[in-house]
Amino acid sequence: MTKILSKDRLQGFFLNMTQRCFGELGIRDAEVTGYVADVLTEFARSDRLYRVRSRRNQRLDSVVEMLVADDEAVFRENPLMQERRMRKYLGDYTLFMSGIFRSYVERGGYLDYYLQEGRRSYRKVSEVDLSLYRTGFLLFQELSEKFEYLSGALDYMHKAYFAAAPKKDDPFAGFLKQIEGWMKVNVTDN
Repeated sequence: MTKILSKDRLQGFFLNMTQRCFGELGIRDAEVTGYVADVLTEFARSDRLYRVRSRRNQRLDSVVEMLVADDEAVFRENPLMQERRMRKYLGDYTLFMSGIFRSYVERGGYLDYYLQEGRRSYRKVSEVDLSLYRTGFLLFQELSEKFEYLSGALDYMHKAYFAAAPKKDDPFAGFLKQIEGWMKVNVTDN
């Protein structure tokens, strides 16, 4: 990572952008805004976005492939925690993809599926957290209930604040470079 894209700088950038954009849309929940900024920070790096791999170590970018790969996984941890981890990742992935890369998801014809799976995944995380008496269950319940709206807010952020990327098979190829350029030019405005 270049110096401008240190995790702290990237986190600050995305938190500022998310607060600004979500504020314009009337989303004032600081916990939700912070969580979404964390997702953007995490997935700004493609190695974090494509964390789920096949048995042959190929990256998986389809939610269905990820679910099948998870079903085939040899559980090295508690199965409930494995499911929570995978569901959290799927919720984050579908939120990121259906929001920041909505046109790519729409071209593939699976926007509705991503919206449903994102809601379902965050709801499952909330249920697991509640069953384990974890305090974060309300956040994931909120993310589930407002998934489509939050995804739409990220789509708005992408259209309003980030330059359109050239159409390619891989929509992420220039995403980090766009963010780096935007940060260099506009960091004093943020």
